[in-house]
Amino acid sequence: MSINYSEKIPNNVNLSDDRTLQRALEQWQPNFLSWWGDMGPEGSHGFDVYLRTAVSVDPQGWAQFGHVKMPDYRWGIFLNPGDADRKIHFGEHLGEKAWQDVPGEYRANLRRIIVTQGDTEPASVEQQRHLGLTAPSMYDLRNLFQINVEEGRHLWAMVYLLHKYFGRDGREEAESLLERRSGQEDNPRILEAFNEKTPDWLSFFMFTYFTDRDGKFQLCALAESAFDPLARTTKFMLTEEAHHMFVGESGVSRVIARTCQVMNELKTDDPKKLRAAGVIDLPTIQRYLNFHFSVTVDLFGADESSNAATFYTTGLKGRYEEGKRVDDHILKGQTYKVLNAVNGQLVEKEVPMLNALNEVLRDDYIKDSVSGVERWNKVIDKAGIPFRLSTPHKAFHRNIGALSGAKVSPDGRVVSESEWQAKKNDWLPTAEDRAFVASLMGRVVEPGNFANWIAPPVMGINRQPLDFEYVRFN
Repeated sequence: MSINYSEKIPNNVNLSDDRTLQRALEQWQPNFLSWWGDMGPEGSHGFDVYLRTAVSVDPQGWAQFGHVKMPDYRWGIFLNPGDADRKIHFGEHLGEKAWQDVPGEYRANLRRIIVTQGDTEPASVEQQRHLGLTAPSMYDLRNLFQINVEEGRHLWAMVYLLHKYFGRDGREEAESLLERRSGQEDNPRILEAFNEKTPDWLSFFMFTYFTDRDGKFQLCALAESAFDPLARTTKFMLTEEAHHMFVGESGVSRVIARTCQVMNELKTDDPKKLRAAGVIDLPTIQRYLNFHFSVTVDLFGADESSNAATFYTTGLKGRYEEGKRVDDHILKGQTYKVLNAVNGQLVEKEVPMLNALNEVLRDDYIKDSVSGVERWNKVIDKAGIPFRLSTPHKAFHRNIGALSGAKVSPDGRVVSESEWQAKKNDWLPTAEDRAFVASLMGRVVEPGNFANWIAPPVMGINRQPLDFEYVRFN
């Protein structure tokens, strides 16, 4: 399915056949561009950036590359091909035909799901808007900009659904998505992780590894939805999301590789000496990992949730890889273990599976996160350094659900308030850590050059050489 780029809003949904919807979206478009001008990547509007643009929703050859000014990027509305025979495959509507319209009784819940997902997209652009000023290379600058335009595209994906299926309510919600601001006190973004600052590139790489991976799992759960337009939209978003996680995983990997190289050159693991040499010591990387992992794990919501049960039972949101699971896909009478902190111990508690679906998704996410951290450990092993990074226990540093506020060490021990205060600076980034990492953030944008604290990537984008002019500063 190719995408029509001759229209004002590129799309593959025959937008021109629905004049009312087309007009409504064309009215929203200038507000979006105004938001991009105010909150998009700082100081970048005149640059020609080597961007990938979706030209088809066919997984083979879906994108083309070329230099584009970011405000001229053709954001649009792209859905995966539909299947006229698609059936609902979980919940109480199991076996019925997938919905092409929103059933009235599920309208409020579906709108809430779409708005929450939509709100994360502009939020991450806002969180990252200053990072271009301290890019460690032109290659990294281009990757940042690619992620930013795709988050903008994902916002369009959700706004299309709001406009097409939710009438005036949807139009008002679409306006609100451009009015909230990440970190703003009086009108913040909906989810707390999207109000955190992303002040430096180590934070950015951790964010794109951990938090964009939450995006992957949420989108996979929505791609199972009985509401077919949402399922088709999120399936295509996943095609773009993969690059965001690649940027995070490879970015952290390159930071580790450079640190290990300097450790071997200087024959030291002393953080002070390594910092003096201008690289980020491994214990600091571990503290950043602990912070970003724990903040992201909270994004899955409370471990017991009647909303999660409702969303599943009514067919709005499935589990990760629902179709590959071998059970009845209704889950009544089934149970799942969740953790509570009771009398200084972490205790497992059996709860109805339907109420524990946030925890099921969180556990699937944790498995996926751990495998990438193991790939980082291979970089350290290869350098012959006896150090291992690890994801902290899922009860560590939690602020949502039954574990909220429990004092738990990264290795899963419930600790006293005094032990937490004594050791938290070993476990989470300190103001000094953040100031040190910030001190390394100088802009390096000559083609083929890289900041001292990060190794070059193994290969360029779209098989281009590393010294390719990914960004042209006109």
